[in-house]
Amino acid sequence: MASPGDERQEAAGRPSGLGRALLLTAASLVLPGIAHLRSGRRTAGIVLLSGYAALMAAGIAVGVLVLGDMARGATMAVQGRWLLTASAAAFAGAVVWMAVVVHSWAITRPRPSGAGAATAGGALVVLLCLVVAAPAAAVMHTSYVTYSTLSTVFGSEDPLDDPPHDAANPWNDRDRIEVLLIGGDSGSNRYGMRNDSTMVASIDVHTGDTVLIGIPRNLEDVQFPKGSKLAEAYPPPAGYDNLFNDIYQRVAEHPEQLAENPAADDPAADTLKSVVGYITGLDPEYYALVDMKGFEGIIDAIGGIDVYLEDPIPYGLEGDVLEAGQQHLDGNQALWYGRSRVNSDDYTRMGRQGCLIKYVAEQADPAAVLSGYQDLAGAAKRTLRTDIPQTKAPAFVELADLVDEEGAMRTLQLTPPQVDPAYPDWKEIRAMVADAVEEQEREQGDGADAAPGPDPSPSASDAPTGEGADGGQEQGQDQNGGDETEWQEYTGLDDPSPTTPGRQVGDDAGSLDALCP
Repeated sequence: MASPGDERQEAAGRPSGLGRALLLTAASLVLPGIAHLRSGRRTAGIVLLSGYAALMAAGIAVGVLVLGDMARGATMAVQGRWLLTASAAAFAGAVVWMAVVVHSWAITRPRPSGAGAATAGGALVVLLCLVVAAPAAAVMHTSYVTYSTLSTVFGSEDPLDDPPHDAANPWNDRDRIEVLLIGGDSGSNRYGMRNDSTMVASIDVHTGDTVLIGIPRNLEDVQFPKGSKLAEAYPPPAGYDNLFNDIYQRVAEHPEQLAENPAADDPAADTLKSVVGYITGLDPEYYALVDMKGFEGIIDAIGGIDVYLEDPIPYGLEGDVLEAGQQHLDGNQALWYGRSRVNSDDYTRMGRQGCLIKYVAEQADPAAVLSGYQDLAGAAKRTLRTDIPQTKAPAFVELADLVDEEGAMRTLQLTPPQVDPAYPDWKEIRAMVADAVEEQEREQGDGADAAPGPDPSPSASDAPTGEGADGGQEQGQDQNGGDETEWQEYTGLDDPSPTTPGRQVGDDAGSLDALCP
């Protein structure tokens, strides 16, 4: 017959064997509270298991919410409060979980226990705690990296002259938002940085339809806003004494004398917004600047891009060639795809740079972005900066998703023959830009009023570069082909139209799908 002491021990349910204690301690990692139940602490066990079940359900719900809608997940990821919440939750959860593991061993270990049992139990507890701590540390580190990247890349707050950010009305009742895209040409073998790639993206915030305005690097006689510091420093008739791509570095060298706002995070980029706005007639509210050399790391981090090359493109310093056909380009190859001028020219390169934006927007696979997230964040911190405030980052994430999923992208390259870089007609340039944007808006209105039916035939603006709705007849060429096209007059070549991206004839914006093979 058992003694009263034995009965009390059985009632407590304490496992007396080392193996069983180790097993229950290990089981507490996947079912916190199981060891408490088996040791007779029913209330504590039920509370722990119930809490664990609730947390698992919440975690699954959050996972479905975030992973089921990557745009929503990205929107949350660029908000500081969600990053801090995730970090704090990971830390608190790990501490509680590890405490449960330690306590599970404490209540199940054999009494008395020898040195061997204590060593085995201690080793198991340490191992289990490391298993818990590792993912929590990863969450906390990723949250910190993201927060640090956002703080480095984005502006810290809305400009003082802007209305306060309203999440319900992030664009302040504007139907379109313009962003200046600057590709910097810095490097160890040259002084400073030139704005060699400059585009304005005019985006319809309701539909995602976008017009990319490409500005040549070699524009001369650049005009500046009246009353600006640049206009006062370079008055007519002499005017500005260098090419358009020198403006960024010129302002960066003399911000107090030339920058519109010397206190801006990047006075040169901030000033370039007003210059580009003045010569195009648009109103770039924000800029995004990427160092073209650092662009290589960004492409590598997202797993490269697929590009169809109609002709081989020489690249590199050792005679390498990007062969014609379907190619998967890594970061270095993509950089040369966007920069090479061998056997081509500035304007062909401009077209390829517009294509790069399209390819990255279309092919940035969320899984690849997540797998290369640390590299992507590091590359972004080193090479990307913008004055888009952090408060507007979620709105821009949603806008980027709209552009990718529903928007149509067009491009207007301000290249010869329609624009003469040496003697630009600024009034005509503004008219071309205004027409490109207005045409897109008109077509949106026509599409909204039209009844559903088969897709219409491509318009002149949607046809491949240099072709119109008449099946290939271009501006300046009659139906019988007796006259030279504008392209033939400009180049003296037999080809009636450009055969490479970036070159267009006529004043209409062309479909980026047609421009980019």
